[in-house]
Amino acid sequence: MPLHHPDYAATLNYLYEQLPMFQRVGGAAFKKDLTNIRSLLEALGNPQDSWPCIHVAGTNGKGTVSHLLSSIFQAAGFKTGLYTSPHYRDFRERIKIDGKLLSEASVVAFVANHRKLIEDIRPSFFEITVAMAFDAFAREGVDMAIIETGLGGRLDSTNIVHPVLSVITNISFDHQEFLGDTLPAIAGEKAGIIKAHVPVVIGKTQPETQGVFAEKANKMEAPVFFADRQYRAERLHWNETHTFFNVFDNKAHLRHIHLALNAHGPFQAENLVTVLAALDVLKPLYPAIVPHWIRALREMKQLSNYIGRWQLLQQHPRVIADSAHNEGGLKLVMEELQRLPYRHLHLVIGVVKDKSPDKVLALLPKDASYYFTRASIPRAMPEETLRERAAAFGLKGKVYPDVKQALNAAVETAHPEEDLVFVGGSTFVVADII
Repeated sequence: MPLHHPDYAATLNYLYEQLPMFQRVGGAAFKKDLTNIRSLLEALGNPQDSWPCIHVAGTNGKGTVSHLLSSIFQAAGFKTGLYTSPHYRDFRERIKIDGKLLSEASVVAFVANHRKLIEDIRPSFFEITVAMAFDAFAREGVDMAIIETGLGGRLDSTNIVHPVLSVITNISFDHQEFLGDTLPAIAGEKAGIIKAHVPVVIGKTQPETQGVFAEKANKMEAPVFFADRQYRAERLHWNETHTFFNVFDNKAHLRHIHLALNAHGPFQAENLVTVLAALDVLKPLYPAIVPHWIRALREMKQLSNYIGRWQLLQQHPRVIADSAHNEGGLKLVMEELQRLPYRHLHLVIGVVKDKSPDKVLALLPKDASYYFTRASIPRAMPEETLRERAAAFGLKGKVYPDVKQALNAAVETAHPEEDLVFVGGSTFVVADII
């Protein structure tokens, strides 16, 4: 294992303390234009123009779809950059090349070499992270980059790229204060990544949003493909590490393959269909991926260093963590939990204080035991406040000052063979224990 760079911790402290970071402070870090990122990238020589990319947006599933696409190109021998957010344990999870985290030395050197630029422009934490990723991909000479949006699309700092393909997974309610309080309004922001003449794959056909995407694609003369009109994935069976599917095309022809995804949570059928539709666009452009894509899906976790989604933390009792944190995401997670065998369910739950938790709380089962907690970020809702809000929905439990204490209490209380412990409600809750 490589030694830690002596200046890495100080460099991160500088970024965290000097730049507004949405992960920690919320809306104060959100920039409603692309001025800063344009200035940063121009000063860096516009590195985003030196590699082809796929741009991925959506409310849920965009991180998984990004990792799947990255794995496909990696398996085919392409040097592949992957930019995602937020991170769980290490800042460098945001910037990977061939599944490996950017080196600590690269982070330190970028900040040291561009400190004056940073202090002149005063970007947000997310903006400087995007610039760092794009610069690293150019310096390392990637053959393909997979770029996940952070928040929204139209005004997201990543929306400076000109991709070979745009992907929008689905639309649900999240970040309404920035993106709008209706599904069509949110879809309009996500549709902002659609570029002139660039194909776009929409993962899920939704009555409220399909017209928004069709109209924007038509305006941009961009071919548009609705993935769930082309494919249907039928889950056959699953175990703790893989899920197996039969896949049908839009003519109901069975594709005689079973796909095993190394992270089998509730979105995977939808994510798989989205990736298959994306492959239909990508295969003619990059035929070298054709012999490798099935293996890539099976080995996604190892190839792309994928964590935090439907992650099995231990057995006896079984503990599963998932970072779904909005209404659409938690609804599917709860449906998936109901399919699993257990005598009693224990939920370790925390949320952020700058978003109303009511729609999420309304989805949670009343007959579970709750361990209300807070993640180790300033945005976290105090555990007592969360318990009070949850009581209005008939949810009862105890409070714990940090996630590890809450999880330990749940594990000690749960029957080791018959009960199930789930940890979630926020990306940051999951980050504290994986």
